[in-house]
Amino acid sequence: MRVDLTVFALVLAGLAACAPLAQGLPPAAQDYQDYCAGCHGTGGEPGPIAQELHLRPVSLADLTMMNDGNFPEARVMSKIVGHKAHGELIGAEAGNMPPFAPMLEGPTVLYDSGDGVETPTPLRLVRLMEYVRAMQQ
Repeated sequence: MRVDLTVFALVLAGLAACAPLAQGLPPAAQDYQDYCAGCHGTGGEPGPIAQELHLRPVSLADLTMMNDGNFPEARVMSKIVGHKAHGELIGAEAGNMPPFAPMLEGPTVLYDSGDGVETPTPLRLVRLMEYVRAMQQ
């Protein structure tokens, strides 16, 4: 069953209502809780929204293992930012990712995803990718 965007928005709003429980988390951990954990879980098991999705979201803690021991940094950043130039992550489907637009605000940093080109990128997006990289098992 494919999740309706309205249902998805309502579920995200419900998760946001739980935010006071997660106060005190570092900013990247809070962003992970707000944008990722509902579907991808916190390692191993999928989050509570996953059962409503057409495809099962991958555990983001297993990305390195699923990619022959290499963390797919450029693909993770592309997925967060919304570009598909580096290919899709396993199990990803267009329209099932939350909008990351609020994370585009704030300071930017020069970020090189491995291609040698430093690109101004919102700091929150880079920190979220680094948080996912630190989750690897």
